[in-house]
Amino acid sequence: MQRPLDGVRVLEVAQFTFVPSAGAVLADWGADVIKVENPVTGDAQRGLVKVLGRAVTAPGSSFAPIMEAPNRGKRSIGLGLTTAEARPILEELIRRSDVFLTNYLPGVRAKLRIDVEDVRKINPSIIYVVGSGYGMDGPDRDTGAYDATAYWARGGSANGVTPADADRVAFMPSGAYGDNIGGLAIAGGVAAALYGRRVTGQPSVLDVSLLAVGAWATQFSVNLALLTGGHLPKIDTRTQAPGNPLTGNYRTGDGRFIQLSMLQPTRYWPEFCELMGCGEYATDPRFSSLESLAENAEAACDIVAYAIGSRTFDECVRRLKQGTGAWAAVQDGWDVGNDEALIANGRIVDIVDSDGQPQKLVANPVKFDDAALSLTRAPQFAEHTDDVLRELGFDDDALIELKVAGAIT
Repeated sequence: MQRPLDGVRVLEVAQFTFVPSAGAVLADWGADVIKVENPVTGDAQRGLVKVLGRAVTAPGSSFAPIMEAPNRGKRSIGLGLTTAEARPILEELIRRSDVFLTNYLPGVRAKLRIDVEDVRKINPSIIYVVGSGYGMDGPDRDTGAYDATAYWARGGSANGVTPADADRVAFMPSGAYGDNIGGLAIAGGVAAALYGRRVTGQPSVLDVSLLAVGAWATQFSVNLALLTGGHLPKIDTRTQAPGNPLTGNYRTGDGRFIQLSMLQPTRYWPEFCELMGCGEYATDPRFSSLESLAENAEAACDIVAYAIGSRTFDECVRRLKQGTGAWAAVQDGWDVGNDEALIANGRIVDIVDSDGQPQKLVANPVKFDDAALSLTRAPQFAEHTDDVLRELGFDDDALIELKVAGAIT
């Protein structure tokens, strides 16, 4: 069951990454996802040439990961939703779809007549999904948002990773960080709604906001703050848990970092010391019990810092691999893309781009029945307009008339 959503038709009227990334996951899972784009400009994300100061493509290549990742496996049509001639096409697509995805704000949805009431008049059994910044209800329902604002800043993550003495708030670790996490939430909700409709016959309206996904991600702190009745103390600038030197990150001698997460320090302390060449401290009474370790935590941290800091990253990895405690290398994007575990589990996938060149993309994290995932590239702008409309019964003369009217690309 590599493609459990085979036979499901998804109509996506959305742009940028948050909701489109959900469509990409659904396409990975077998759904036929038709992406509706503005017939002139396309998805607004196609117009971005730089993100966070970096070019979105490599020199000489048309392959743009910011479009490929959230749109792979889809079919694209250019459809002018504001034109009268396009309305019958949209309605027929709605009529044939199981799921309608959008991230347009209420005012735009009303103007285009794609709000839930409009869509349900055409297809009463359709699952209707809105991805938004702040939810379908409340004072901010009409407010636009990106993941940097709704997920990262307002959802608590930015504050949670920013030390008290910082001059500025930490920014997201990657572009579209909250968007991609939110897209997974939408895809999971769609799968549940499809099952629910099959069992009960009732379609659902899904409301997934970046703020809600952000709160879910930081719920440990949110729930604790609600329990204690106030703001939590800011995080210490040190990464080690109080009294446990075998947690937190340490810099290697060549400038890399190792993250330790050995939550039972007295259990792992002797092993760590033996592995890391500081065996004289393995049975030191200062570190033999939780109480004594807590009293001498600063000295223990200095020992760990020296053991790691006096060796290269590769040497630390070689030694730590022989132990049983939890640790990990702190990796950047290149490291993650070449991670042996991800590759072995098929989570870095080969595709062929529109230029016929081999490329790689990160797969969605869900693996079905140990099957290899096969991805196809994202569509070019409006690439499948003619094909999709022919499926709806339009002949060549009708296609020409629609193009002249500006209804399709």
